[in-house]
Amino acid sequence: MKNRIKELRAKNSLTQNELALKVSVRRETIVFLEKGKYNPSLKLAYDISKVFNLKIEEVFIFNDE
Repeated sequence: MKNRIKELRAKNSLTQNELALKVSVRRETIVFLEKGKYNPSLKLAYDISKVFNLKIEEVFIFNDE
């Protein structure tokens, strides 16, 4: 699954650590998410989307493949 977390963080002037604190995860989790090496739980995807004031589908790109 792809996502726009890195792009949205930059647009909102957030560091990986600041985002991690806002959604109660470790910075490393944000690193893995941005690299596409970790698929978030539904709750984490929801929490990240709320930080950016977007729908989950606007942050995470779900492929049918």
